[in-house]
Amino acid sequence: MEIPIKGRVWKFGNDIDTDVIIPGKYLRTKDMQVFAAHAMEGIDPEFSKKVKPGDIIVAGDNFGCGSSREQAPLALKHAGIACVVAKSFARIFFRNAINVGLPLIEAYIECEEGEEIEVDLLKGEVKVPGKGTFKGNKLPDFLLEILTDGGLVAHRKKVQGQQKEGPV
Repeated sequence: MEIPIKGRVWKFGNDIDTDVIIPGKYLRTKDMQVFAAHAMEGIDPEFSKKVKPGDIIVAGDNFGCGSSREQAPLALKHAGIACVVAKSFARIFFRNAINVGLPLIEAYIECEEGEEIEVDLLKGEVKVPGKGTFKGNKLPDFLLEILTDGGLVAHRKKVQGQQKEGPV
């Protein structure tokens, strides 16, 4: 994961639930390409055809509300979304995103769909050209480390590998 994260904005409103992020009829598979092909289908059926790797979702309050499905952040990640910026997140979605290695930041920003923005997770800031720098909630260092390692499973494997090697 590169920091800062720079990408094109896809803008959504409040209360974007996990059913629109990845509709329930696709949950029987473990194929990440199926998740990617149907990401955000419940709100924009053409989203997966338009999104490009490195794009950023910007949303309002309560992003990821609804069920606790881990497939929602996986769908976004595998569709190419580099980061989600929202005024607030549903707590379970927030944790699932960290666990699968999908960067996110709680921040209220002013931007338009299609604009290029820059998210600095280390500083907890989002830069919008022509509109300034918006301060968000900086993630604690331990969550940044999990994200940097690619998610919780990759992070645990790294930590366990370091423990087996012992001190140098």
